[in-house]
Amino acid sequence: MGHCKNLQELNVSDCQSLTDESMRHISEGCPGVLYLNLSNTTITNRTMRLLPRYFPNLQNLNLAYCRKFTDKGLQYLNLGNGCHKLIYLDLSGCTQISVQGFRNIANSCTGIMHLTINDMPTLTDNCVKVLVEKCLQISTVVFIGSPHISDCAFKALTSCNLKKIRFEGNKRITDACFKYIDKNYPGINHIYMVDCKTLTDSSLKSLSVLKQLTVLNLTNCIRISDAGLRQFLDGSVSVKIRELNLNNCSLVGDPAIVKLSERCTNLHYLSLRNCEHLTDLAIECIANMQSLISIDLSGTSISHEGLALLSRHRKLREVSLSECTNITDMGIRAFCRSSMNLEHLDVSHCSQLSDDIIKAVAIFCTQITSLNIAGCPKITDGGLETLSAKCHYLHILDISGCILLTDQILQDLRVGCKQLRILKMQFCKSISVAAAHKMSSVVQHQEYSSRNPPRWFGYDSDGNRLAETHHRMQLRKKTELLVKDTFSSDEESSDSNLK
Repeated sequence: MGHCKNLQELNVSDCQSLTDESMRHISEGCPGVLYLNLSNTTITNRTMRLLPRYFPNLQNLNLAYCRKFTDKGLQYLNLGNGCHKLIYLDLSGCTQISVQGFRNIANSCTGIMHLTINDMPTLTDNCVKVLVEKCLQISTVVFIGSPHISDCAFKALTSCNLKKIRFEGNKRITDACFKYIDKNYPGINHIYMVDCKTLTDSSLKSLSVLKQLTVLNLTNCIRISDAGLRQFLDGSVSVKIRELNLNNCSLVGDPAIVKLSERCTNLHYLSLRNCEHLTDLAIECIANMQSLISIDLSGTSISHEGLALLSRHRKLREVSLSECTNITDMGIRAFCRSSMNLEHLDVSHCSQLSDDIIKAVAIFCTQITSLNIAGCPKITDGGLETLSAKCHYLHILDISGCILLTDQILQDLRVGCKQLRILKMQFCKSISVAAAHKMSSVVQHQEYSSRNPPRWFGYDSDGNRLAETHHRMQLRKKTELLVKDTFSSDEESSDSNLK
């Protein structure tokens, strides 16, 4: 690699054997590198000193979770010709960087346009202030997991022409930050402000004048209500909005969706997960939004009748109905009959559904590429046999918690679904370790365990429904992340995770 003069992209992410000395050999022979990913390695200031000397054209630098270099290392970026062509920088998890380190970056890399700093509890407003004193071309900022950033950082960023902002899990950002956005970022097109619970309807009023906004994600902004959304949609912003995510905004109801259907003629993606107050009136309005291609109604009270209304749309490609306990086999069948373009369907944790919905998908939705039926204990081998025989383009399948499925369905999938790439079958007690091991050589990614379903699945190992209790719902919230980690753990025993 030390003599690859035409090499433009170099990714050594997660390479724990990478040393400063090996980086020296690489850098001396690769002067044309434009993209360099050093994330999660143990490089030190010695490597930082090499960058401006040997990579004069470097544009994209990823130093995420590299914690061995210091503020001094960032100062080296200004040596010689410097890294003055750098436009993308990722410093996620580099908690060792102080305000002085960000000042060094500002002195060295004034052309930065895209800045990502996730998982950085040490990031403060002052870090942002010293950076933007000289980095005036920043157009994208991603600060996920930086809880100490406040409205002051937004005020400092007014000297830049921001196009995209992504924040998550911040309690210090208030409605005031949106007033800065309104007045100083007229060209902004992407706002991702997830789990910022201090934001209110006042924020939406400020955003209503943004004519270029195409993506708005306010997941877990629990104080947002119909009143704020209606004010937002009455503005010029509604013309171009293409993607709207209001997951867990439980105060949102029918009035906002009625207005949405009237104003947002270019909306493609709408996510209303756990918006519990929506009724069939909202579903009818959604069905009339012909620009929509994706809808997430998981955790809502959509009924059999609501599905019948939604079936009038006919152009939806992605539909998520996870934890919708009021839908029925008949409703899913009616929906599938008029949704032949459907590519993704999620009906996970709808324990009332049976093989009839699998057969409906197999008959009417033969183009489907992703199906999630996790937590549906009534599904049997017969349903999956029909699916395998008809849906040859299936890439992703989640059957976790389908306790009646046996080794036979894996044989059916191998024969009929040759494009299957991802298979999840956690808590499938009737599928053997041997069969799962054999299947793991066929797919790119597989998750498997033969353990009983956790209590938050809502049923026991025989499929009997458990009583709904507050304790069980709390248990589910606490264990979801644990299970997510278990799915991808390389340290699991062979019967709990085969890849």
